[in-house]
Amino acid sequence: MIRLRSFVFLTLALAATMTAMPSFAQYGGGGGGADHQQQQDDAKKKKRDQEFGTKGAPLPQLANAGPCPFVKALYDAARYVEFKGDNEASAAVAYSGEIEGISSACAYKGAEPIRVALQVLFDLGKGPQASESHKTYRYWVAVTDRNHAVLDKETYELPVSFPAGRDRVMVSQDVGGVVIPRHDRNVSGGNFEVLIGFEVTPQMAAFNRDGKRFHVDAGQTAAAQAPSPATP
Repeated sequence: MIRLRSFVFLTLALAATMTAMPSFAQYGGGGGGADHQQQQDDAKKKKRDQEFGTKGAPLPQLANAGPCPFVKALYDAARYVEFKGDNEASAAVAYSGEIEGISSACAYKGAEPIRVALQVLFDLGKGPQASESHKTYRYWVAVTDRNHAVLDKETYELPVSFPAGRDRVMVSQDVGGVVIPRHDRNVSGGNFEVLIGFEVTPQMAAFNRDGKRFHVDAGQTAAAQAPSPATP
């Protein structure tokens, strides 16, 4: 088995084909029918593309000796929803996050190691139970022997500040690069996967696995629409 020695940061220029996360039905809120949901999704995609496009230069298309490793967000860790207490309700959300897009490029020839450059777009939210306007998210990048063992894993911190009056920010993060040693020239990038995910609790992973979903601003919407207490 090929073992990775270390992650090495690269200075490659950025962006290739964006890999968007699959869309799931909203959990616990919303309404308005399929047309309304489609309009929301279209607006979100437009904003995501605008945000992602302004964060970095395009990743170059490089000539390689073989295919690049497959790069994707791990389903169980692609979203981050932090609740206050055990109540899975929009009004109980403290902080949320979602991996919205991934760009990658790789380069290798002969028996050289495979060098992979990454850029990740995060959609991050502050819910009604947030205690402050600052949050440090943690996410990881891992390399696996395709569909088998994890060969190496690196964890990163993503500090975020929510400006006054805003409960949502989009952040494009350059995670540098990954160097994957090869035993010989016959080992291609197709033998490996690069996985990305938030550092989540088992409860968060189960929430994601069940397909439950809140929009980033669902908590504040729910709070704003809550009826006022009746007066005598």
